[in-house]
Amino acid sequence: MSNHPTTIAPQYADPTEPALPDPGMQLDLARAALVVIDPQIDFLSPEGVSWSVFGKSIVEHDTVKHIGELFAAAKAAGITVAVSPHYYYPCDHEWHFGGPLEKVMHSICMFDRKGPLTLDGFENSGADFMPEYKPYILDGKTIIASPHKVYGPETNDLALQLRKHGVSQIILAGMAANLCVESHLRELLELGFEVAVVRTRPPARRPPKVMATLPH
Repeated sequence: MSNHPTTIAPQYADPTEPALPDPGMQLDLARAALVVIDPQIDFLSPEGVSWSVFGKSIVEHDTVKHIGELFAAAKAAGITVAVSPHYYYPCDHEWHFGGPLEKVMHSICMFDRKGPLTLDGFENSGADFMPEYKPYILDGKTIIASPHKVYGPETNDLALQLRKHGVSQIILAGMAANLCVESHLRELLELGFEVAVVRTRPPARRPPKVMATLPH
């Protein structure tokens, strides 16, 4: 993966006088993985049910293109790649309680599938992966974790899969920053992984091969 310097949007740049020390994470490709959260149509496509909420930010940051660059760079580097998807099945709509965002997602049928053991109606639905990512995700090598249900990976097998593949360092990216990405970050840190979160840059600039990361 490229080590060339990158241009970072001002709001994501390192502070001139940081309050906390640099953790000193040194990427070791032999034990690193790219983990992408929710690279699905309902989040990232104008055809998705949440586009009215997230679309402006996705376009502004050229998110779809940049996630594609991450997939390509990770595959070229030969590191482990994993996806943590979000799916809801009919039984999930029978929950007795939920937070405001859960209720919204259920009401707009976000990430809906007809069942855990069927792909009926799945292809090109909101729950499906973005078409441009499928060559990377469906190559027979990418880990597709079981679905997380709210925000974090506590309810899926992501951590188990990563451990079984010898991963102890994670490059974390995906949707959405203050929800599933932050929740994955906190839980993976608690489980003893080193985690670097990908940060964005101005979409007007030509992006480098790999985006910079914020180590934690």
